[in-house]
Parts: sequence; C-alpha cells; structure tokens
Amino acid sequence: MMAAEAHPRSLAAPPLPKADPCVVVIFGAAGDLARRKLVPALYNLACAGCTGTQFDVLGLGRSKMSDGEFRALMRDAVMQAADTRDFNDETWEAFAARLHYAAEDFTDAVAFSELAARLDRMAAAGASANRLFYCSTPPSLFPTLTEGLSGAGLADESRGWSRIVIEKPFGRDLASARELNETIARAFREPQVYRIDHYLGKDTVQNILVFRFGNSLFEPVWNRHYIEYVEITAAETLGVESRGKFYEETGALRDMVTNHLLQLLTLTAMEPPVAFDPDSVREEKVQVLRSIHPMMPEEVMRHTVRGQYGAGEIEEKKVAGYREEKEVAKDSTVETYAAVEFRVENWRWAGVPFYARTGKRLARKLTEVVVHFKRTPQALFARTPEDRIEPNVITLRVQPHEGITVSFGAKRPGFEMQAGTAQLDFDYQSAFGVASPAAYETLLLDVMQGDATLFTRRDEVEAQWRLITPIEEAWAAQKPPQFPNYAAGSNGPAVADELLSLESHHWRDLTKGE
Repeated sequence: MMAAEAHPRSLAAPPLPKADPCVVVIFGAAGDLARRKLVPALYNLACAGCTGTQFDVLGLGRSKMSDGEFRALMRDAVMQAADTRDFNDETWEAFAARLHYAAEDFTDAVAFSELAARLDRMAAAGASANRLFYCSTPPSLFPTLTEGLSGAGLADESRGWSRIVIEKPFGRDLASARELNETIARAFREPQVYRIDHYLGKDTVQNILVFRFGNSLFEPVWNRHYIEYVEITAAETLGVESRGKFYEETGALRDMVTNHLLQLLTLTAMEPPVAFDPDSVREEKVQVLRSIHPMMPEEVMRHTVRGQYGAGEIEEKKVAGYREEKEVAKDSTVETYAAVEFRVENWRWAGVPFYARTGKRLARKLTEVVVHFKRTPQALFARTPEDRIEPNVITLRVQPHEGITVSFGAKRPGFEMQAGTAQLDFDYQSAFGVASPAAYETLLLDVMQGDATLFTRRDEVEAQWRLITPIEEAWAAQKPPQFPNYAAGSNGPAVADELLSLESHHWRDLTKGE
C-alpha cells in the first residue's frame, strides 16, 4: 500500500552544506525557467543557510525594469512556486536585498563589457569575485553567450572561479552538438562547464546508485543472469500547452529520450565507479552509451515506435489533439510519443532489452525505472497456470511519490499452499520525514561547490546523439504513421505494445491505479 503523501511544505528541509560565495548571473532572468525554478531554488538555499553574506543574484534580460520591479516580479514567482518552503516577509526581504537586475541586449558585444564592469563594481563593493553564469535562454543564444563572456574576460579565473550552466537541449543532432561543444570549449575549459539535466537532481535518480552499489542484496543479481528486461517510462498527462512552436521543432525523441531517459538508462546499467567523484561516475555512464550500437535504418523500423496524440479525456475532461494545439501545424507529423528498444552489448547486459518510452497526454504522470527479473522454476508450486508466482519486479519511482517498490512471492493465508505477490514499499518522505530538495536546489548547490558529478560531460552528450541521430534520420526518410495514433488519456499507440510482445514482455499499464 502506498504511504500517505505529505506535502513538501509541511516537512522539514534536510540539512544542506554551505555553498561557495558567488554572484549568480542569470541570462533570461524574467523568463519562465527563472521564475518557476531558478529564483525559488536560490531563495530556498538562502533560507536553509547555504549561502553566506557574499551571495548575490544579478538578473539579465531585454525587458527594462528597475531592481525594485525585478524584486516584486520575483517575489510573486517565489510565492507561487510549488517548491518554495517557509515563505515570509522577513526571509524574503533578506533575500531580495541581494537581487539585482540589468537590461541588456546580449546580441551586442558591448553588453558583455558592460556586464564585466558591473561585476567589477559589485566586487569593489564587497561582492564575491566567483561568478556562476546561468544560460536560461533559447539554445540558439548559447554560442553568443559563451563567446561574449570569454571576449569580455569573464571566463578568466585569475581572481575567482567562473562557471557556466547550459540548459538542454545540447544541440539538435550529433553534428550540432559537436559544433556547440567546440564553441563552448573555445571559451571555457571543460571543468568550468555544467550541462544541466534536472532529472539528475532528483533524490530517487541519485539513489539508484546507492540502491545498487550499497546493498549486497541487489548488486549480485543486477545482470543478464537474473534480469529479463528493464522498462523506463517518463509519461505526462499534460499536452504541449504553450510550447507548440518549440515542440514542432523538437518532438518527444529529442526532448526526452536524448537526455532524461538515456540518463536513467546509464545509471541503471553502469558498472560501479572506482569512487563517487565526477570523473569516475561520468566515465562509467559514457561506457554504457558506447556499449549501445547505433541503429541502421531497418533496425529503426523494428525497434522504435512514434506516436501523436489525438483528442481524448484526461481526468474526465475532454482535451484537444496535438494538431489542434496553438502554433502546431494542422498536418503535423511531429511525434509526441516515442518508444525505443536499446541493447547494452557488454558482459553484464548482453541479451537484456532496455525499453524506454515517453509521451504527452498519457493516462498518468509517471517517471520510473522498472526492473523485471526472470521467472523462477515453477515446479514446486505451479500445479496449474493460475498457481504460477509472478516474477520479481523492482520499481524505482522518480515521480510522483518518490521511492522504491519490490514485489516478491509469498504464501496466501489459508490451509492450502497457494502463492501470491506481495510488495515492500519505501517512500522517501515517510521514511525520512524530510522533504527532498527540489532538483534545481541540488544542482545549483553542486555548481556553487564545483561538483560536476550530476552534470553531463562533453563526450557523454555526443555519445547520446550518436544513438539518437540515426533514429531521427530514419524517421525523416520513412513515411510517418497515420497520425494521430493514440487518444489522449491512453497508454499510447497500440503498436508500442507490439514492440515488447515479440519477446513476451509488456509495459506497465498506465490506465490502472497504483
């Protein structure tokens, strides 16, 4: 049974370490990401005592506003953010005093010289010489920002550290990812670059490593001898909302599989690192990606599925199909659902399929890794097919209800020898009585401390695109399916079930309850 969920705001915050003094410079500070995630996360860190007196936030954007207007805008954002804890006037005023704003057009090189002068004036007045530059802008501006910062001497670390955070997507394909990496490398050294994937900031994602490598109960069976298959799901009930234009240029495969789902796959499949440090952990993740062979066009046909949602019902409310969304073409062939079968061809995983799926307007919001173990010999208990014990399953829930469930066989109550399936359930909030830090809190704190363990390395980005680009190219060359091919509120396209049924495997049914 699922433990009752406590609201994060009602739980104590876990103890957090101190961050290095710094000035956090946010490009696109009035945008959606800054308002919903970044500034609320920085506020929570300040309230938790992670930031000291030498901590400032400088917001940059094209909109003209004063410091006071920016602070008022951010106050509303922090009050409304789902992850905000313990908001009150006293803590806000202390935080707001460290919020600053400047309107600049960063397509103009002069703006970077003005930024450098502004930061120098702040340092002369007592601010830190350490700088964290956060690119909360469209990806098209990443090259401009990195080159501009370097040209103004802001990548230099002679007086303090300088770090840059790049949001996904990291390119659109292998060629553009390599080009972006080269541009960044000309401006910043790789240890200064933090490519952020907010999924890796979630406690359950990080706990995959502890669960696997910290328990002798599980690690010995975490291989092809005992595991039948692994399914990785990132399902959403939402449609594209106001992001129709973005989604038309991106699609589900680029938006979710390239980064989020492949990250979950690497953590599930990686070998134990020699130490829990950035280079060791990221090297093992890259080795997993290198063990997956890029697909040929004919393999793409057999091992991938794409779909697009039509009209349907979500939580008993009628919703429109993708082609009826704002800024979406009426004959769009962009996928809102993608399923891919990956094979990790190494000694541990040879022969074990990893199925990854993601989709918009599915029956339930759910992100999880489900590890299906092989069935035990049944001669002892299974006198009839109905007596068979179901295989063991370990479910690592990323969201919602972060935790872990282990299913196992047990005798049913009564005089007869009848077996059934029981579950052990671990829920983070119930077990520890504290609210997990929001993903952006964890990741921003890591950047301030110089810990790149949970960030994506340059070669890892290119290894991901090496797998995804052949799929995108094959899909572009093939006639698309007859879209829409799944109703909103369903499990996705029926053909996705066939992807697994060839091996007598199955997806978790999203239309059923916990």
